[in-house]
Amino acid sequence: MRKRYLAVLFAVLPIESTFAQSNVTLYGLIDAGVSYVSNQGGHSVTKFDDGIYAPNLFGLSGSEDLGGGTKAIFKLESQFQVGTGALLQQGLFGRNAYVGLENARFGTVSLGNIYDFMFTSLTEAGNAPGFFSGGLYNFAAGPFQKLNLPQNPTGWFDWSRTTGMALSNSIRYQSPVFAGLSAGALYAPGGVAGSFGSNSAMSFGLNYVAGPFGLGAAYTQKKYPGSTGGSPQIPVWNWGVGAHYVLGPVYTVADFVSVRNSFSGAAAYAGQVGASWQIAPAWSLGASYMYMKGNDVLDNNHANQFGATLNYSLSKRTMVYAEGVFQRANSGAQAAINGIMDPAESSSSATQAIARVGLHTTF
Repeated sequence: MRKRYLAVLFAVLPIESTFAQSNVTLYGLIDAGVSYVSNQGGHSVTKFDDGIYAPNLFGLSGSEDLGGGTKAIFKLESQFQVGTGALLQQGLFGRNAYVGLENARFGTVSLGNIYDFMFTSLTEAGNAPGFFSGGLYNFAAGPFQKLNLPQNPTGWFDWSRTTGMALSNSIRYQSPVFAGLSAGALYAPGGVAGSFGSNSAMSFGLNYVAGPFGLGAAYTQKKYPGSTGGSPQIPVWNWGVGAHYVLGPVYTVADFVSVRNSFSGAAAYAGQVGASWQIAPAWSLGASYMYMKGNDVLDNNHANQFGATLNYSLSKRTMVYAEGVFQRANSGAQAAINGIMDPAESSSSATQAIARVGLHTTF
């Protein structure tokens, strides 16, 4: 059950390379559709939107058997917009770009631009309800316009980091699985002369899997350069826990995630529960509920959000889907569903809703 759902996000097609005992894999995800937003900057809008159920990705990954149970591995991955063909992140392979060594006994060391453990231990491990209820729109955002996260497209977009944000110049270690338990650590030096910790990042993850049950926990701290005359460094902290349990055709999942901007003191958390039901081989239904709350710096704003998606598989690789999302914030706050990328286009009221139909394929 878990593999069926995660295959939508991580499906690959192996292609044998010309080198002995090595392989290269070309893979991709494409998602596009039409979304109706009830209130975007004070007006309703119907628009083409893509990368919602899952990001639009194109990548290459591979390995070479070095003998003695050790492999050299690599991944190069970019994210793009279907509507324009433009890259969404800086550089050709801004989503992932790393090389490393993997050993079944000693674990994996990777070097480069790599996801932190808020994504790996929660979303990738199947412990994030947002993915199972329709993707990007169902991850945490909310009425937290004063969060002001550095280098963030809106200042509060995906503040939990669970949709996948890479940390550049990273050194990452992932342990093997022992009795269902695995752990990982990442450090990214900032490269600032005379200040070892400036602009650096660190992340840690812990996972446990036993049959139908899975549990994950993660922590990430990223330091950003402050503005001129302001703080010399702005650390942002994230931590979260999540779990899933499979009951026959029903996949149940829950998580709790948080963020803190240490410069302003702004902080928020979100708790979310969800489930996905494989109704028939071609049909599945997913739903989630999320509660988000900010501290006094964020005016104690809070919001309730509901999301649901109905999926129909045309083949093992391609599906069509319809989803709906509704968010209600407290009086006086501006509702903001994740994935609306213009900071000026939060709802002008305490409510916002999105209805969408889309097509998703993998290769």
